[in-house]
Amino acid sequence: MRRIALVGPAHPYKGGGARHTTELAHRLAAQGHRVRIESWLAQYPAALYPGEQTVADPEGEPFPDTRHDLAWYRPDGWFATGRRLARTEDLVVLTLFSPVQVPAYLGILAGLRSSRPSRGRERTRVVVLCHNVLPHERRAVDVSLVRALLRRADGVLTHSTEQARLAEGLLGSERRRPVVAPMPPHLPDTGARSAPEPGERRHLLFLGIVRPYKGVDVLLRALAEGAPGDVTLTVAGEFWGGSADLTALARRLGVADRVRFREGYVPAEELPELFAAADAMVLPYRSATASQNVWLAHEHGLPVIATRAGALADHVREGVDGMLCEPGDVTDLARALADFYRPGVPERLRAGVRPVEAAPFWKDYTDRLLGA
Repeated sequence: MRRIALVGPAHPYKGGGARHTTELAHRLAAQGHRVRIESWLAQYPAALYPGEQTVADPEGEPFPDTRHDLAWYRPDGWFATGRRLARTEDLVVLTLFSPVQVPAYLGILAGLRSSRPSRGRERTRVVVLCHNVLPHERRAVDVSLVRALLRRADGVLTHSTEQARLAEGLLGSERRRPVVAPMPPHLPDTGARSAPEPGERRHLLFLGIVRPYKGVDVLLRALAEGAPGDVTLTVAGEFWGGSADLTALARRLGVADRVRFREGYVPAEELPELFAAADAMVLPYRSATASQNVWLAHEHGLPVIATRAGALADHVREGVDGMLCEPGDVTDLARALADFYRPGVPERLRAGVRPVEAAPFWKDYTDRLLGA
């Protein structure tokens, strides 16, 4: 049994990051470890995140031993948290989503290292769990910050081989190699689901935060070039910087009447209706690390049309429960959309969809994390 602290977002913070941290805590506790979450009172300055950071209702079962003391504007609290954790924990896991978190994590590390372990106890170990080693759209300072964090940790875990190579470059040749652990499912609780209605909807869905690397502009161009003229699209999620540019692009391409922009965070209770109205989820990413959206679509009986960016393709069985194409390639995505709407294909791929079995993924993940 280990005493483990996870430092990262938890309810009332929203989205996959908070769900992952919370589910990881539940899984480790079920294995007999004493687990707590050190979460945020204020994670980012509001100016850095264009949207609501929190939600009123939890998207899963909250973890009972969760504190919300950390704040980006209280460096004294970072150091004090590290000192406290050094007295009580065997392992501290810092969940890294953005370099904005790194100053706070360096403060926690300084507090951890400043405290000598009591007699009979080993020094608290620190693992950085990288959801993203570096941002998709990065600045020079991001590299310096993340390098400083990774080189001070005892271990690093990434979610793909590609991300591990990126971390190795920051760690330097004489450091321990990162551990690679594919991200396990941490899906929102959307309530009871019924079997999908038969027949085609002639409708596609993109779901998630809309940022340039997600390739929604590529999807709009492919919709105009390759999808049948009666096929429509919903783009649902928070728009990083607003939807004006994409709205103008849809108008120039002549597909504005076929595209609905559903702006704003999509709470879990609205997901079943969005999925029920679609034939497939489309993930047109230019780049990616890992995503829950393939599993989320499959959980609701939907096939997936995705690019081969990052780990997206790992969970799509091409020709069985989805289709794949090259990242950033309008023509190849248009080809995939046209192939998907050949007679009988949507129903055949829908019949091949199976929900993911989460337990084996989580057992492998926690084993690798504890070994990091």
